[in-house]
Amino acid sequence: MCGICGDVALLAAPDVDGVRRAARAIAHRGPDAESFFFEGPAALGHRRLSVLDLATGDQPMTREGVTLIFNGEAYDFAALREELRGRGHPFETRSDTEVVLRAYLEWGENFAEHVQGMFALALWDARSRKLVLARDRLGKKPLYYFVSGARCVFASELKALAAHGGVPRELDPDALISYLACEYVPAPQSIYRGILKLPAAHVGVFDQRGFRLRRYWDLPAPSGVAPPDAERELIGLLDAAVKKRLVADVPVGVFLSGGVDSTAIAALAVRHKQPLRTFSIGFTEDSFDETPWSQLAAERLGTDHLAQKFSGAECLELLPAAVAQLDEPFADPSFLPTLLLSRFTRKHVTVALAGDGGDELFAGYDPFLAHRPAALFARVPRPLRSLLSSAVHLLPSSSRNMSLDFRLKQFLRGVDAQPSLRHQSWIGALLPAEIAALLRPELRERATPAVAYHQVLEDAARSGARPGSVDEALRFYLTRYLADDILVKADRASMAASLELRAPFLDTAVVEFAARLPWRLKMSPTKTKVLLKRALRGLVPEEILRRPKKGFGIPVAAWIRGPLRPLIEEALSEKALREGGIFEPAAVRALLQTHLENRADLRKPLWTLLMFQLWQKQHAQPVTLRSAA
Repeated sequence: MCGICGDVALLAAPDVDGVRRAARAIAHRGPDAESFFFEGPAALGHRRLSVLDLATGDQPMTREGVTLIFNGEAYDFAALREELRGRGHPFETRSDTEVVLRAYLEWGENFAEHVQGMFALALWDARSRKLVLARDRLGKKPLYYFVSGARCVFASELKALAAHGGVPRELDPDALISYLACEYVPAPQSIYRGILKLPAAHVGVFDQRGFRLRRYWDLPAPSGVAPPDAERELIGLLDAAVKKRLVADVPVGVFLSGGVDSTAIAALAVRHKQPLRTFSIGFTEDSFDETPWSQLAAERLGTDHLAQKFSGAECLELLPAAVAQLDEPFADPSFLPTLLLSRFTRKHVTVALAGDGGDELFAGYDPFLAHRPAALFARVPRPLRSLLSSAVHLLPSSSRNMSLDFRLKQFLRGVDAQPSLRHQSWIGALLPAEIAALLRPELRERATPAVAYHQVLEDAARSGARPGSVDEALRFYLTRYLADDILVKADRASMAASLELRAPFLDTAVVEFAARLPWRLKMSPTKTKVLLKRALRGLVPEEILRRPKKGFGIPVAAWIRGPLRPLIEEALSEKALREGGIFEPAAVRALLQTHLENRADLRKPLWTLLMFQLWQKQHAQPVTLRSAA
């Protein structure tokens, strides 16, 4: 895995020193080597984490007037190399980088369709004076860019653009609203106005005509017919995906939480690699600790398992490093344990496989079970719904992971949302009306569903799925929540530790197979992941297949009332809120007091506000804010 950056100025000289600074800012993504390409309008920088072809795979790589900087892995590179050899292309290295470069030389801007894997890349084509950017199908690897006239500056992370120095950083009010609603900033927005994320499955081309985007892949539509022997076909595809991702010239291991998805990946990996090293972490708080399950899985599978437990205090000590690593506000608290796990794992291996994607592909989240009850509940007369809602809110607040009162209260939050927004309302921190109540008057009018959920609504309209259907929800989790939350968390946490993380569930063949399956195969009225669990029988221990979903959480609700209280009191103090200029101090303080007095569990909105305040404090000097036009 690597980090890339660049500055292409078609009518002037690029900022070479700026590119050097940008590359240094993402040294954690590639600690093994730093290299540059400076020629004419193009300045490209690359940081390398050596995984394949350690001797000859250096970048930037130039062939026939085209230079490539590549962050990622092309898993089918061996087969693609043979195809390109058959078309007359010579090869000087064993690396996947050269295969990707020659794919561009063969197919031009259509090259991405031929590359399978996880990647974000940039190609400078000196022959036609154009820059080509591309990102993998599901958005596993990040790429930010800023275009101003005849200049394009890009990088793997926002901190690199900041270090470059030639990119303005002005807070985007609409991105702020989206963050407060979704707990992340949805692509293609970034938290800064004018800096964009290249969307997943897109190629961007920058030349004298400007910047243009093209989508090169999309999820196939679901079929109404179940394939025969779907379980066996799924395991075959997943096994092939795991086998490909074990290929490396450095040590490889597996994240093993003891959940269904990570255990499935470890069980398949054991077929191809022994001894297999697996890694997990746990917490001293019992309701959040999964180490007994990971230990059970490791013993049954016969892996060389390493585990470590952490206290809440140790996890909280990571907050400053987490905020620095994330670059923009991000409120998924599981980033902290993922960062801990990545650091722990990196002490032993350079590459790790993970179970990311299983929940999104096979309806593994609890809200899927709430989908049909919510549609029925929405038909109940409003006075009766209000009465039931009042009764639920009288339930005592619990700090336990996914407690009953928390689930019921979250359920009620999404019932009144329009069908296409129900799932986002369930998993998000704040509804638009709640956001408006917290903002300063000059920003309040922006807190509407149209702004807060702009990307979700746009995705829903483009998908063609029936509004409020399970198919629409599955698509939302895979193309929006996975891409903007789960994969961001996985990339930033692993790269902060210089660890390459691979996700076999997100192999293109597995994704396309799963996307075509009828949703009724994936879930029942009372059970999630029905097909996946059936397919894994005999491979994954039965106790793990039967265990309820836990998630990789941390005890945020209890921490806010305990070890986190001094930090959150400071970050959400009247003084800090007034200095920030975004939030109405009285409204935020009332929210915090309600939680501290145990009158309600407000862990999600409070963590979301805390992460923004910590981010703003760290980035306050260069950040400005104008109201949206």
